[in-house]
Amino acid sequence: MGTGVTRIDLSMADVAAKAPLGCPHPRARGGVQLQAALRGGRSALTHLRHEGCCRALFPRHPGAALEAVVLNTAGGLTGGDAIGHRVRAAAGATITLATQTAERAYRALPGTFAKADLQLNADPGARIDWLAQETILFDGASLRRRIEADLAEDARLLLVEPLVFGRAAMGERVETVSLTDQWRIRREGALIYADALRLTGDAEAALNSTGIADGARAMATVLMIAPDADRLYAGVLPLLPETAGASLIRPGVLLLRLLATDGYILRRALLPLITALRGAPMPKVWNI
Repeated sequence: MGTGVTRIDLSMADVAAKAPLGCPHPRARGGVQLQAALRGGRSALTHLRHEGCCRALFPRHPGAALEAVVLNTAGGLTGGDAIGHRVRAAAGATITLATQTAERAYRALPGTFAKADLQLNADPGARIDWLAQETILFDGASLRRRIEADLAEDARLLLVEPLVFGRAAMGERVETVSLTDQWRIRREGALIYADALRLTGDAEAALNSTGIADGARAMATVLMIAPDADRLYAGVLPLLPETAGASLIRPGVLLLRLLATDGYILRRALLPLITALRGAPMPKVWNI
């Protein structure tokens, strides 16, 4: 690693010592902790810690932001797995994070669940873009996810989280699922955005309801926290498909929700929207 960067890898004994979430079998544990600071006009990595099954890669790119690609070497999540990422952008720094590929939540044993946590902190003048690729929920999946962010007064945050229920091209059906998804965003410690989704039982029947998804099998939430959110709102409106909506729910907080029949159509709708909100090209992993 370069000068000024700290890297610590936990041993598998340390990882195995963590609580097993009620699962009797050895399960995957992991996480990434990283921090960036502004150095000579560019955002530079100042702290990196890998744990268990998770890694971060840093592809070369021409911009001034620090770009990281997060991957889960376990190949997916099932009951008893737990991953957690912690990211901080110091004053003036910009961090762009993407997942290497779609995350997969597989069938869980009865009484177990997979856990995924994300904690983001942006100091004054900093920016974090979390551009996760799809999370695919398979039949029998049980996933509890929590996203928390704490922002300075003028910090910026872009969160993108797509969900896909089975792979339509493979004829997969998701008739049993347990999903809990909670978001909490604070600015200077004050709560400015809270969201909670809970879906249990027959996901296919629920998604067929006109009041929920009207048959859609893919959805996404896009959240932009920025002082110029009103300008960005006007810019994304012409790009929205018929099955999407955008709302400036309070000053500086822009929320988009999208529905699509499958993950491919959802991705095709997301790409121009995210590019417009970022004012920059997407990370290359999104185009592979």
